[in-house]
Amino acid sequence: MKTYFRLLSFAKPIEKFAIPYIITTLFSIIFSTLNLALLAPLLQTLFSDKTDGFTELGPKPSWFDIMASFKYYVQYAINNYGTWGALQFVCGTIVISALLGNLFRYLSQRTMENLRVHTLLNLRRTVFNNVMNLHMGFFTNERKGDIISKIASDVQVVQFSVTGTLQVIFKEPLTLIAFLVMLFLISPSLTLYSFLIIPVSAFVISRIVKRLKQQAIASQQTYGNMISYLDEALSGIKIIKAFNAINFIKDRFDQENKEYSRITKSMARRQQLASPVSEFFGVTMVAGIVLYGGHLLINKTSPLSAPEFITFIALFSQVMRPAKAISDSFSNIHSGIAAGERVLTLIDEKPKIYDAPNAIDIAGFDDALRFEDVSFAYQEKTVLSHIDLVVPKGKTVALVGPSGGGKSTMMDLIPRFIDPKSGRITVDGNDLRNITATSLRTLMGVVNQESVLFNDTIYNNIAFGKTDVKPEDVEAAARIANAHNFILETENGYQTNVGDRGTKLSGGQRQRICIARAVLNNPPIMLLDEATSALDTESEKLVQDALNNLMKNRTSLVIAHRLSTIQNADIIVVLESGKIVEQGTHQELLNNNGLYRKLIDMQTFND
Repeated sequence: MKTYFRLLSFAKPIEKFAIPYIITTLFSIIFSTLNLALLAPLLQTLFSDKTDGFTELGPKPSWFDIMASFKYYVQYAINNYGTWGALQFVCGTIVISALLGNLFRYLSQRTMENLRVHTLLNLRRTVFNNVMNLHMGFFTNERKGDIISKIASDVQVVQFSVTGTLQVIFKEPLTLIAFLVMLFLISPSLTLYSFLIIPVSAFVISRIVKRLKQQAIASQQTYGNMISYLDEALSGIKIIKAFNAINFIKDRFDQENKEYSRITKSMARRQQLASPVSEFFGVTMVAGIVLYGGHLLINKTSPLSAPEFITFIALFSQVMRPAKAISDSFSNIHSGIAAGERVLTLIDEKPKIYDAPNAIDIAGFDDALRFEDVSFAYQEKTVLSHIDLVVPKGKTVALVGPSGGGKSTMMDLIPRFIDPKSGRITVDGNDLRNITATSLRTLMGVVNQESVLFNDTIYNNIAFGKTDVKPEDVEAAARIANAHNFILETENGYQTNVGDRGTKLSGGQRQRICIARAVLNNPPIMLLDEATSALDTESEKLVQDALNNLMKNRTSLVIAHRLSTIQNADIIVVLESGKIVEQGTHQELLNNNGLYRKLIDMQTFND
């Protein structure tokens, strides 16, 4: 129930939908029940003996005695207008009742649909917003396909759980009560006898749907795995083909697909069995009532007239409809609650990187970026140990060293993608943890080794995240990044779509678009993570020229793959095993004859 009420909270303001739904459903049930109750006066009119004379009406019954009131007015019509006139009156009443019943049913369903869509909107917005706010470490530990499955598929299942439950707890029980009241008004004894079957039916159906929640959880987990395999297959299609792993990938996906199909079929069998079972019990009971009531009528011992008995059977045959709807809804609820629990785990995931309550906004960068005794570890594995470093304003600082030395971790600490385990990093003396993440990241431009582009136009990729950019500003940024000329050569210039992850462009072109994006942001601090390492020589020269343009008059922190590209850096920091082992200019480090000299010699030899 706790899960359900949390899911229901996403329907707020629920009273906006609940009050109209209750009113329209109430009227819908009243008129729908009256349609069947009007069978008795209709049959009474049809079976009335035209040779009978005037029939004394007697005292007018209470409005609460619906069946007696119907009889009274039908007899009144027969007395005053004849059988034909009474038949017209009854048929007209049935048509009006049916019109009103269906009108209110439509309004009720429309209100419920609005509630369903409103709940889905809020739930999907909440889960997506929370995922976007999570720390970077979360995404390295989770399968992307499983996250997609929760946001797309599971959220879709949840919406029917919320609306389905409202029907279970209000509409269907109220419909059932309305039919029961009408049946009791016709014949209390026959109603009590006939409803001996309901506890039996409820018990059998509860046993059928008992395992649905566990199966629903397994189904959604398997579906998430399948989406993960699909995402990995599409992302790594080139490697899959290169290593002749097509059959392996097919088999892996097929195994998960078969398991998902098996669970789905098992769930469907249980869900589909509940409805026929309840219907069978209903028909069995109707047959029993016909047998019992028919025996009383034949032997003239029944307190009911033939029209009343037929009306009773018609009403009772409809009783199993809401009962069947309740059993079907419980099946959907089990699936919805299971999906809801998976979605709520994503909503409950808290970001480990967040703004302090008293965090300040900073508007500029005036002095220096400092690492003060900074250490960092991934799950007890130390990556950085007691780092002390000053990056003065306007200087270019290069990080070099063997792989695994901690260069990228240092870079990730600056925009607070991660936080140090001990020590602190400051901008102009302010601890990063006391600065709002938004204002901190506004000071920084990032160009990674991997060129991340979105399936959009070149223009929108350069202007990414901004809505008030002028075309001339985008073009100026592209010129600085050495991208303007090749952009004009594309099919539609700046409006050319780059394809999924920028696949329509070469590696050097993608990287220059990323540099143009950073230039347009015009940040005072640049973070360049091996921005040229994956490029050929010609592209590297163009990109390096673009980077040199980008770093002019800016503070830059550069991770260098090719040491020749950072020889002019103001400070070169050599990292090994998470510690700074050397620091100085290119010439100073060469003279030290240490690790930097060894790295230079190795690259010169390899070249």
